[in-house]
Amino acid sequence: MNDMLSITLPDGSVRAVPLGTTPADIAAAIGPGLAKAAIAARVDGELRDITRPFEGDANLALVTSRDEADALELARHDYAHVLAEAVQSLFPGTQITFGPSTDDGFYYDFAPKDRPFTDEDLPAIEAEMRKIIARDEPLLREVWSRADLIARWQKQGESFKAEWAAELPEGEELTVYRAGKGEDAWLDMCRGPHLASTGKLDPQAFKLTRVSGAYWRGDQKNAMLSRIYGTGWLNKKQLDAHLVRIEEAAKRDHRKIGQEMDLFHLQSEAQGSVFWHPKGYLLWRQLEAYMRRRLDAAGYQEVKTPQLMDARQWEASGHWGKYRENMFVVPDEVPNTEDEGPVLTGEGDLMALKPMNCPAHVLIFRQGIKSYRDLPLRLAEFGCCHRNEPHGALHGIMRVRQFTQDDAHIFCREDQIVDEVRLFCDLLDLVYKDLGFENYAIKLALRPEKRFGTEEMWDKAEANLRDAVAQAGRAGPEYGWEELPGEGAFYSPKLEFHLTDAIGRTWQCGTIQLDYVLPERLDASYVGADGERHRPVMLHRAILGTFERFLGILIEHHAGRFPMWLAPVQAVVATIVSDADDYAQEVVAALSAAGLRVETDLRNEKINYKVREHSLAKVPNLLVVGKREAEEGTVALRRLGSDRQEMLSLADAVAMLAKSALAPDL
Repeated sequence: MNDMLSITLPDGSVRAVPLGTTPADIAAAIGPGLAKAAIAARVDGELRDITRPFEGDANLALVTSRDEADALELARHDYAHVLAEAVQSLFPGTQITFGPSTDDGFYYDFAPKDRPFTDEDLPAIEAEMRKIIARDEPLLREVWSRADLIARWQKQGESFKAEWAAELPEGEELTVYRAGKGEDAWLDMCRGPHLASTGKLDPQAFKLTRVSGAYWRGDQKNAMLSRIYGTGWLNKKQLDAHLVRIEEAAKRDHRKIGQEMDLFHLQSEAQGSVFWHPKGYLLWRQLEAYMRRRLDAAGYQEVKTPQLMDARQWEASGHWGKYRENMFVVPDEVPNTEDEGPVLTGEGDLMALKPMNCPAHVLIFRQGIKSYRDLPLRLAEFGCCHRNEPHGALHGIMRVRQFTQDDAHIFCREDQIVDEVRLFCDLLDLVYKDLGFENYAIKLALRPEKRFGTEEMWDKAEANLRDAVAQAGRAGPEYGWEELPGEGAFYSPKLEFHLTDAIGRTWQCGTIQLDYVLPERLDASYVGADGERHRPVMLHRAILGTFERFLGILIEHHAGRFPMWLAPVQAVVATIVSDADDYAQEVVAALSAAGLRVETDLRNEKINYKVREHSLAKVPNLLVVGKREAEEGTVALRRLGSDRQEMLSLADAVAMLAKSALAPDL
């Protein structure tokens, strides 16, 4: 056996090292600065502990804190382990389960011995975590046999860990990380990787945020656990910036602003559905009208399809096997007998509320004979859909059970794919900028492990999407271009459009999917120039995603201060004295005649009170009138967010506001 290994570095240089060498050893050999900075390693692309020995010849890239994505993932994973060690130190008898990293931090699920944890426990746990970090405990990877590991967990009373270890696939390497040394070292079963020691964490760069309940393995039939959440970063500056974002996000919470502006409400009588109030529905209608104008101009034809369809249609499309548990299913007919009550007629007679619109659009396409000259055919629908989301997943109007998609499907020939995707990218760019979103990233989600269709079909679909984005000039780093292996739909790869809001959060809204599968499964065809029958390509596309979620994003992005053209109430005319009531009505009439959405406030209240109230309701323009304004035919205009007021003639005010209220496409 050769005792020397060849390790290739990113610059192409090769180092010959003996067996047992670690990435940390190579970092030290390169220089003390790198030895101190290196926190982990990518070995043949896999993120690993910096102290884990090489197992053979390999490509090596050392990871430092400058590699922020990797560094954050490692730190957050370590914070989760430190959290678990701290909890077991403070609350003996507590069982541990899982503790992953998240997009902005970490959490760990526990089975407490005596009582569920509460938010009041968090300060003491934080203090104990800082002690563990200060001890700089080494985090050592060990490989255990299944029998030894299960026996260890059972001996320690860790029934959840023992259950999980027993169910891991035969032959899978079971790894444990030991924090500290000796028999008293704290252990957790984990794939890793981790930092070299707890001291690599910044003790001032994390904060425990809340406690909630969670079921073991996410199943309501299993034991209820206590989940402790935290946020973790590489340094205190990053943590402080994150906490500021959290504070700003709380101010912008769409549920809070929706109540202040009287836009909508939710209640238990309709779990996961939205009660839109008049002002909220005005906002909806403005967005819908804008989208309709954009789609009309882009050559889409609007359709309307049934909400309830036979289960056999969903079986044929392939959705029944994928979405059945999230679909609302009802019997086709329920005979009602006086003695026996409702009797179902069998599994074959089921109907389902549609969770998406695509199969229905194929059925419209199939009506009549289509020629190659009819393509592309762009069918759009603001379709009401239902998905049976779990109660715990519902969140305001961002995650609901009843929603409306700004959905469309483009049926085209293969030679039209690239142009249609490019045109969609242009349309999406226009809409996002009109709605105040200047920045978004484009990602290509590639074939998942479980999928329909041939490898050749997937190769072709993925290549077409790449080509279309390149031709649209949006494949560069300025668009955050990235490919996501395994994240495509079961029937197609897709482009995802992730927009960035005013406080730096990203939201995946737009998508376009290139589908060869559904036209085949549902027997869609057109007659080609050769007189033969051909399958169309089906492009599934959305820009907003769903109206409910996108309106929630809009509310939070603009903090309720919508562009003038979108605002439900564009102006309020408020009086200082009752003597100006008649003039206020004249002002309202003039603004209304110019197409503005305007209200009056004639209440017998002080003007400062009225200003505060309408500012809270995010009214963009407040026109104050008193006795002098009535005599002079003027208004005092106060814009939202400004302490200044402008004195304008009524005619000038109407002209200026009418111009600023125009939608960007008008």
